[in-house]
Amino acid sequence: MPLSVAIQMDPIGPIDIEADSTFRIAEEAQARGHSLFYYTPDRLAYVEGRIVARGWPLEVRRVKGDHATLGPETEVDLADFDVVWLRQDPPFDMGYITTTHLLDRLRGKTLVVNDPFWVRNYPEKLLVLDFPDLTPPTAIARDLATLRAFRDRHGDIILKPLYGNGGAGVFKLAHSDSNLASLHELFSGINREPLIVQKFLPDVSAGDKRVILVDGEPVGAINRVPASGETRSNMHVGGRPEKIALSDRDREICDRIGPLLREKGQIFVGIDVIGQWLTEINVTSPTGIQELERFDGINVAEKIWQAIEARCA
Repeated sequence: MPLSVAIQMDPIGPIDIEADSTFRIAEEAQARGHSLFYYTPDRLAYVEGRIVARGWPLEVRRVKGDHATLGPETEVDLADFDVVWLRQDPPFDMGYITTTHLLDRLRGKTLVVNDPFWVRNYPEKLLVLDFPDLTPPTAIARDLATLRAFRDRHGDIILKPLYGNGGAGVFKLAHSDSNLASLHELFSGINREPLIVQKFLPDVSAGDKRVILVDGEPVGAINRVPASGETRSNMHVGGRPEKIALSDRDREICDRIGPLLREKGQIFVGIDVIGQWLTEINVTSPTGIQELERFDGINVAEKIWQAIEARCA
């Protein structure tokens, strides 16, 4: 049965259609007969009891430079849609959080993917705290003394913003590095948020595995290998995707976290695994669909829509 689908995302014009997961989700939806409507987060609003958005009917095609056709701009009531996708990229700031509050008001009327209540309560670097035996030693703190004590215990560390994304602001600090106080001062001057620090995992040189789960079940993985001289493996900063199989440890991690993700309506999730350790659970706007489809020859977007269609039915 055709569904009416609204997609809340960043501007569609500049996207890379060979890599963007939201484009692939839209492309598959269209192939399945679903209608598409697109709007950007700044056009979402609460107006006298309704959750509305100003945007455009959307058609997509896999043609570089001509990948989207927009219909007339119009205001819609999102309660009239079967599905709304929450797909803008982080940072997970108050603007992002506000959109989750607004979309949460559609509960019982429209299926929002991923469930915005739990997106708000399970940001990337915090949900992993529920699984301390699966993760490397971790601390979250704004206090410099706590960060120093953590490094004294664990040696080389990774320091990064708690709500950052795409590898931005990620630093590897050796135990002897004298820049911890300076970085703490820099981050403290930017915002009032804590930092997250983890024990450095040398296995990152062999890659940071992105495992994709659909409705709590792993469907495959890609390995993201850091560029020469880098510790960050994010593709935004030059990481190279490679084909890789799921390991027994990957499946063990997914068996532990999958039921919780399914229960909380997190249909499309990407987790990060370095060596034997889970480092992040990405629920806000995961990526990696197109790379996995090319490497493994599976239709990940189809699996995502089958899960959504089952819930709508």
